[in-house]
Amino acid sequence: MVSVTLEQLYGWMAQFLWPFVRMLALMGSAPVFGESSVPARAKVGLAAVLTVAVAPAVGPLPDVSPGSLDGLWIVAQQVLIGVAMGLAMRMAFAAAQSAGELVGLQMGLSFASFFDPATGANTAVLARLMNILAVLVFLAVDGHLLMLAALVHSFQALPISAEPLAVGGWGVLVEWASQVLAAGLMLALPLITVLLTINLSMAILNRTAPQLSVFAVGFPISLTVGLVLLAIVLPQTTPYLERLFEQSFQVLDRLLNSLAGG
Repeated sequence: MVSVTLEQLYGWMAQFLWPFVRMLALMGSAPVFGESSVPARAKVGLAAVLTVAVAPAVGPLPDVSPGSLDGLWIVAQQVLIGVAMGLAMRMAFAAAQSAGELVGLQMGLSFASFFDPATGANTAVLARLMNILAVLVFLAVDGHLLMLAALVHSFQALPISAEPLAVGGWGVLVEWASQVLAAGLMLALPLITVLLTINLSMAILNRTAPQLSVFAVGFPISLTVGLVLLAIVLPQTTPYLERLFEQSFQVLDRLLNSLAGG
């Protein structure tokens, strides 16, 4: 007759529950996996499969009951770690979306927006286009696989423990978030420079020939030139996005080390 003690049962629950919570938090907040178009059952199922594969190599777990206050504190920590990792990766996609917003504003397409289920708000068409381009580049460079590898590595860099997380890790995340607008501006800078030159030319033309309706002529010119420039510039944005994703993984490594107090 096989007998199972309560301590053994708690140990098995903890070995699956705590890694599962961290993985599920990442699946809900990370790019690609966390999109609203991905069914919730798929996210939970993928997190469960990864947990079964990774749980034996997680390492020693704290001798804490999952139903105790310390166990709930560990669960909350795993949620924070997973969400922080997902947000660190989402910053690169936020930079691409901000670039689309800036270009759309210069082209006169800022009013062309639609409801985006991923953000739950109205999003400019060009911002959505840049986000789709970033997702395709991310998948092309196997970023989703590298992100899963970083998640597995996080259990060695930041083991499951009842010790509080170091405050310096959140500073790394805030510092990376502060660079989103600058990265988006650098991505959109070629288009913004040309479109700004066209707008200045239209302003000079309006002063020299007031009888010419610049508002009727300037919008089609800006829109046409913007579309032509998009066709030229978009294929050249792949190397920049690759470097942006590489920086995201570097920030992710710094984040884990800082949360661990390193």
